[in-house]
Amino acid sequence: MTTVALKDVTKVFPDGTVAVDNVNLDVADGEFMVLLGPSGCGKSTVLRMVAGLEDPSSGAIMLDGVLANQLAPRDRRIAMVFQDFALYPHMTVGDNIGFPLRLSGVEPQPRQERVADVAAALGIGDVLARKPSQLSGGQRQRVAMGRAIVRRPGLFLMDEPLSNLDSGLRAELRAEISGLVHELGVSTIYVTHDQAEALTMADRVAIMRKGVLQDVGTPTQVYGKPATLYVAAFLGSPRMNLLEASVYVHLDRYVQLNLGEQSLYLRWDDIRARAVSHYHGERIVVGVRAEALMPVAPDTPGDVLQGRIRYLEHHGHESLAFVDIGATAVVIDELGGAPAEGTDENGNRGLRRFGHVLSRLSGRATPRDPAAATAVAERTSVLSDGRHHRRPAELAVRLAPYPQVTNGHPLAVSVRMEALHFFDERGDRIDIGRR
Repeated sequence: MTTVALKDVTKVFPDGTVAVDNVNLDVADGEFMVLLGPSGCGKSTVLRMVAGLEDPSSGAIMLDGVLANQLAPRDRRIAMVFQDFALYPHMTVGDNIGFPLRLSGVEPQPRQERVADVAAALGIGDVLARKPSQLSGGQRQRVAMGRAIVRRPGLFLMDEPLSNLDSGLRAELRAEISGLVHELGVSTIYVTHDQAEALTMADRVAIMRKGVLQDVGTPTQVYGKPATLYVAAFLGSPRMNLLEASVYVHLDRYVQLNLGEQSLYLRWDDIRARAVSHYHGERIVVGVRAEALMPVAPDTPGDVLQGRIRYLEHHGHESLAFVDIGATAVVIDELGGAPAEGTDENGNRGLRRFGHVLSRLSGRATPRDPAAATAVAERTSVLSDGRHHRRPAELAVRLAPYPQVTNGHPLAVSVRMEALHFFDERGDRIDIGRR
């Protein structure tokens, strides 16, 4: 099997586009690593550089500890599975699967035996004599997988192999692919924009944005303790509620988090309170997922937020209520394009950059002095290339299917304080227990 190490890898295309920016990533022997992110974030470019189809502009790609920058693709012991299957239409299924062995000079008899074994494992042993045009989408993807597996490579590279299939078949095949790859023990790098695939299949997930690696960890880690504000917003359905909060410290008692006209109270004996208390008098971003919110009676004691339902979404097994609590939401444009126009507190319309808004959140005005302005830009560099805007917060709350409430109905929700997430003006996690 194969280990992979990317060390300070950057890819700049001739037009000046930075597709991958100083990525460092390790894939262990037999590990299933998923590269996750929106279209255009650089994940497929990383895959192509590992495969040898693109040359990095700088940095090193190591395979089994050996520098592979100058190795030809055929010398890297890799097998790729593509989104469009890439089958030969004039060949039968058996010939498609066995084609790599034929190129390698394997004799017909052992070649047929290996093809039959792989086809049986993939559940396509009964269609070996058919042409690809006679197969369903799921069967064609199994053939593409079989052609990769039959080579017995040291590394699988999969570029969104399930994105052309319907949702039911995707769910079936991702379980099969994950189980088969782990059974074979082959190191795998799998590219997808589907977070359900990533969180279901991966041993570890690497999340990218605009060519920059945002977070790496197990599915539980990146979901439960996202390293950046972007990762927090990207993962989860419904998305994490991200709220502006001003911090006020009551020493040895609690940290008060003011969300508009309402407040939450972080107990002083909560280990996170010490980290958050450093932001006394400033504003931070507080994140809370829908599963950390529970509808309660209005007079329930404890950490409770009051609001009115703006609108409802019905999903059959549950309903989502979006509740206006009088707070301000932080909205991230994960694609990096122009977001919808926002309206500021003075009623002025326009686009706002993340760095500018987060500087305002912290209570510090942008300095007029050029040197000081540069320092501010450096402090906000993590998110200054993205955009976001502010809007009234609509807290996503899970309810029973088709509840007996309507738009405008008052709703009180209890907040599990241990499930809150805190982020600073740069979008980095505020947490002394960081991974």
